[in-house]
Amino acid sequence: MTEREGESGPNFVTLGPAGTNHEFVTGKYLEYRGLKNAQIKLIDDFLDGLTMINNGKADYMIQVAVHPECANVVATAHFEYGIHVIDTFISPSKELGIVTRRGIETPKTLALQPATIKYIDAKKWEKLVYVNSIMHIPEGLLNGKYDSGLTTLEAAEKHKDQLRVDVQVGTVDDPWLVYGKCRVSNGHLVASSSRTVTQNLSSF
Repeated sequence: MTEREGESGPNFVTLGPAGTNHEFVTGKYLEYRGLKNAQIKLIDDFLDGLTMINNGKADYMIQVAVHPECANVVATAHFEYGIHVIDTFISPSKELGIVTRRGIETPKTLALQPATIKYIDAKKWEKLVYVNSIMHIPEGLLNGKYDSGLTTLEAAEKHKDQLRVDVQVGTVDDPWLVYGKCRVSNGHLVASSSRTVTQNLSSF
């Protein structure tokens, strides 16, 4: 659990382990909303997060909308738990890239999270290894499980004596969902009133 300035406040759950893009973006969201006393609890499965909200052990959950399980989680939340999408936002990810173990001239295996496969040309590698979080990839690289991995650039910086960056992917502007018990749409469309959004739309 990551505590934020105090022990009282709403509990937000999101996907772990520590250092994930989910934890990073959730922290940015709490800052944006001014929720200084909110706490972040890391989970391994979004369905577990729904159970926690249902049982009162958490208040909200944040999930990236491109996650492979997103459609299932939205439906399960709505029909099995009475939990709804109460907010949405757009946020850039951490800086990503293809990181490779030093000493390997022609990488043959690539580890990646399934949702990121379109970020690169995966045909360049003979074998793809799917993991449930990009944060597991640096450890696998260091242990020799695979040659390369699509993960954060900070991982390469942290282990720059053992890892190198082959390709800089950069950041991706992903859509994100916030789940909670209080339904906000009630049959009506709910959209951002952000000045940036309205200005872009008015240009047409």
